[in-house]
Amino acid sequence: MARLRGATYADVRVMHMRQRDLTTKNGQVGTLGQSESLGLGIRVIASGAWGFASTDVMTREGVAACAAQAVAIAKASALAKKKDVRLAHEAAYVDSWQSPFVKDPFEIPLETQLKLLLAADEAMRRVKGVTLTETDMQFRKVDTWFASSEGSKIHQRRVVSGCGIVATCFQGDAIQKRSYPNSFGGQHVLGGYELIESLDLLKHAPRVAEEAVALHDATQCPERTGTLILGGSQLGLQIHESIGHPIELDRVLGQEANFAGTSFLTLDQLHHLRYASPIVNVVADARISHGPGLGTFAYDDEGVPAQRIDIIKDGEFCGYLSSRETAHLIGLERSGGTVRTEGWNRLPMIRMTNVSILPGPWTLEHLIADTNEGILMETNRSWSIDDRRYQFQFSTEIAWEIQGGKKTRMLKNPSYSGITTEFWNSCDAICNAGHWLLWGTPNCGKGQPMQTMGTGHGASPARFRNVKIGTAFSDE
Repeated sequence: MARLRGATYADVRVMHMRQRDLTTKNGQVGTLGQSESLGLGIRVIASGAWGFASTDVMTREGVAACAAQAVAIAKASALAKKKDVRLAHEAAYVDSWQSPFVKDPFEIPLETQLKLLLAADEAMRRVKGVTLTETDMQFRKVDTWFASSEGSKIHQRRVVSGCGIVATCFQGDAIQKRSYPNSFGGQHVLGGYELIESLDLLKHAPRVAEEAVALHDATQCPERTGTLILGGSQLGLQIHESIGHPIELDRVLGQEANFAGTSFLTLDQLHHLRYASPIVNVVADARISHGPGLGTFAYDDEGVPAQRIDIIKDGEFCGYLSSRETAHLIGLERSGGTVRTEGWNRLPMIRMTNVSILPGPWTLEHLIADTNEGILMETNRSWSIDDRRYQFQFSTEIAWEIQGGKKTRMLKNPSYSGITTEFWNSCDAICNAGHWLLWGTPNCGKGQPMQTMGTGHGASPARFRNVKIGTAFSDE
C-alpha cells in the first residue's frame, strides 16, 4: 500500500508488549498490574521526506489505511523539507533472536513475587526509626516483528527484569534514604527472574534501613575541592548524562531538542576534542557479548545489526550514536545501529544502547589505600545538567570519608559538580573488571511525545582529582 501511494521506502514494526508491575509501601500492596499491548507502526519515505503512522486495528483494511496515512504525512512533510532523506546502505536480514534468560518472570506466580517484596518491606520496617519503606518489581516481554521494503524480516524477543528496595527516614525537617541495589527503581537487566533471586533482597533490607537511620547522625559532607571516588552505579549515571546524551547525533544536529536539549559536541570536535584523560575508554555496545544490558539487542529498529562503537578512545572523542539517515554526515558508510522506539505507536529515534566505560587495572581496596584524602560517594539521589550537557551537579545518598588510605566515617548530603570535559579529564584511576557491572537505567526520557527507554551503562568505581565537592542538602 505504501509503495502504491508513492513511497520509495517503507518499514513496519509489529510489537506485542507484555508488562507486569508490583510495588509495596509500608507493608501494603501499592501496585499490582499486568497489561498487554499489540499494534504496528509504519514508517515511509515519500517525496524525499519521512512519514509515520500507527494503528492497533490489526485488520487488512486497518493496516492499509495506516500505510496510506504514513505516505500522506510524508508528502505533507516534504513541503517543508530542506533536502531529501538519504539512507545509508544496509543489507537485508531474515532472522529470529531471543534474549537469554533462565526463568521467565511471567511464569512465576504473582503471589510468589509479591510475597518476596512484602518480606523485604517487613525486614526494613523492623529497624527502629524507619518511616517509609518501598519495594518494586518490573517485568517486560516485548516481541517485535520488523519488515522493510528492502527485504528484511526480523523477529526479536526481549525479556527485561528489575527490582529494588528503598528505606526512608524522616526526622524533623530532614529526610534520608537508602536504596538497594540502586536508586530510581533498583537494578534492571535483559534477563529473567534469576536477577531477582541473585540480588537477595531479604539479606540487604536490614542494612539499607539501618543506613537510612544512621545518616541523620552522620557528619555533613565537607565543602572543598578535592579527590572524589564514585561508586559504579553513580559513575553509570554520570556516563548517561554527560557522555550518553551529548553523543546522540540527532541532538547534535538540532533535529531533536524537545526534551532535555541539544549537545555541546558539535561536529567539528569529532577526533579533535580531548574528552577525558588518556586512561578513559568508552564504548557504545549493543551486542549480547557486552552483557545483558537494557541497550542490548540483535538488531535496532531500522533492522541494523547490533555493533560496538568507540566513543572515547584513550581520552579522545571519536564517535557518535547514529542512524541510517545521519551516518553520512559524519563520514560513515553505514548506521551505528542505535535507532530504537519505545512502542508500536512511537517513531523510532537515536537512543543510547549500552554506553560503558571500560575497566582499568585497580581494585577498590587498592584505590582507597592509594588515596590519602578523599570522599567516596555512592548511589544517586538527584542530578542536574544543562541542556547542552556541559555543566552538572549530582548528589548521592551516602558518602564515606577517606583518610590516610582508609574508609572512615559516614557522611550525609554529599554532592559534586563540574564541567563535563574538565571532570572526565581529571580521572586518574578506574577499577578492574571484577568491580565492573552493567547497570540498567529503565527511565531515560527523550522526544515529543516523550519516549521512555531503557539503557545500559557498564562501570566500575573510578577516582577523579580536583573536583568541587559540597553539601546538596542541609539538616540545619
